[in-house]
Amino acid sequence: QVQLVESGGGLVQPGGSLRLSCQASRSGLSIYRMGWYRQAPGKQRELVADITNGGSASYADSVKGRFTISRDNAKNTVSLQMDSLKPEDTAVYYCRVDQNILITYWGKGTLVTVSS
Repeated sequence: QVQLVESGGGLVQPGGSLRLSCQASRSGLSIYRMGWYRQAPGKQRELVADITNGGSASYADSVKGRFTISRDNAKNTVSLQMDSLKPEDTAVYYCRVDQNILITYWGKGTLVTVSS
């Protein structure tokens, strides 16, 4: 079993920045894709950004140009740098790890609140 440890959520003013990090607990694990999803109150969970082990990244249209995803394959960590945050970015952010096409792990979530 793999546990995902998330960190970096919190309260930030509009226009501010936060950095989320997620680390898979088991070392030496081969991971295909790592990413971040979010779920706002009353809404479905949605993809924010993900990145493959080859470095290919994809982003939701709503965050392009503001968020940057990165990963450290050696440490099995994925980070999400969030800049120019907006109130509509408020949500619980979940780390997701696809070890392969059959095995997926989710973090417990970290709350990001953008408010003045």
